[in-house]
Amino acid sequence: MPYTIRRAEPSDAAAFQQIAAGRSAYSNTMQLPWPSLAMWQRRCEQWPDHLHMLVAETPEGQVVGNVGLEALQSPRRRHVGQLGMFVHDQWQGKGVGSALLAAAIELAEQWLALTRLELEVYTDNEAGLALYRKYGFESEGVARAAAFRDGALVDVERMARLRP
Repeated sequence: MPYTIRRAEPSDAAAFQQIAAGRSAYSNTMQLPWPSLAMWQRRCEQWPDHLHMLVAETPEGQVVGNVGLEALQSPRRRHVGQLGMFVHDQWQGKGVGSALLAAAIELAEQWLALTRLELEVYTDNEAGLALYRKYGFESEGVARAAAFRDGALVDVERMARLRP
């Protein structure tokens, strides 16, 4: 299915809240369960200029996923972007993540002059790991017990992609 990738707007706050409320979305990211609409409204209205938030939209206009690309501002790390993404539980495995990741990589490398992209993914998130490897991300190590999820400490794999 083709998706339209576009910049997120403040009017997308309800869609972000709905996506983030999905068990897979909050279990595989640093989000907490039961996100409030007010929190997402604040976030959507206050993104800084160096945070590029993109959404995937179905032909019917439903927002089904998002990716955030933060261009780092430190003078010695301005060539680096950090990624974070989530996809609506019911739309996983349907190409949404691929469409979003491809768009974020194009924005980073063709328009923002970023040469290194970084992300973190839980080591048990096989679908996420496979997606990131497909797009050239490589493991740079595992941070043991790096996050608390569902009552337990879990490992996080740090991955990066260097511009070819």
